[in-house]
Amino acid sequence: MRTLYTLLLASMAFGLFAQQGQPQSAAARGAGLGNAAVAFTDINAAYSNQAGLAFLEELSFSAYGERRFLADGLNSFLFAAAYPLDNNQGTFALSMNYFGFSDYNEQKIGLAYARKLSERFALGVQLDYLGTRIPTYGSANSFTFELGLSAKINEELTIAAHVYNPVHAKLGQLDERLPALFNLGLAYQPSEKVGIYAALEKDIYNQPFGAKAGVEYHAHKIFTVRAGMQVSDVSQLSFGLGLALDELQIDVATAYHQVLGFTPSFALSYRIARSEKTDKKEE
Repeated sequence: MRTLYTLLLASMAFGLFAQQGQPQSAAARGAGLGNAAVAFTDINAAYSNQAGLAFLEELSFSAYGERRFLADGLNSFLFAAAYPLDNNQGTFALSMNYFGFSDYNEQKIGLAYARKLSERFALGVQLDYLGTRIPTYGSANSFTFELGLSAKINEELTIAAHVYNPVHAKLGQLDERLPALFNLGLAYQPSEKVGIYAALEKDIYNQPFGAKAGVEYHAHKIFTVRAGMQVSDVSQLSFGLGLALDELQIDVATAYHQVLGFTPSFALSYRIARSEKTDKKEE
């Protein structure tokens, strides 16, 4: 009975929120902001818009986990590592994503490169391997890519765009095509304490636009509060907290779906400052 319930819930969740190569959240920071994450310029850009990685200055890592609707087996795990090259030669990044449970799971491995084309404008591209495994029916895989742009208009405003799977690739030999998703958004920081994030998302070939928005308040130099909303065919509210401990960042969030309930999430990110790498080379 428990397995049957999980499969039933999974069928609903996959219909509404299946990963299909695109993570539902840009880690816990993105989850807390309603996933309005297309204009991120930290390590979490590895999940939402690779162009933002071009603004990184440190070797950075991120690990994330969530339990969708608190249901056994509906787990999502993300990992990313980004390495900025010296002399502004760009940033390489590796990301991995696992979603599902033993009877159904999706995997994604992405290799990205991002580079500044000018002091304020950046381009990012990522090649993706996608796999889906259903033990009863076998497995399928596919390859696709995603492309992102990010422009810092000024110190307060960043505008960004990202497209996932613009070629509308199929999954293996199946007739089903993977979604082709377009995101357009911004990040606005009217002060050092407040950040406002918003985005529009659309499946290029299906579905109407969806809207995402969030607010981030830095209550203290080490403590951040977040709230967000995601509106489409299915709407969610979200809330999150962040704790910055020097190079270590801890983020927690929860999203609430009015029918399926809560999705808690947790993330750790760590960065190694450029000076630390230089010191090691000198030693």
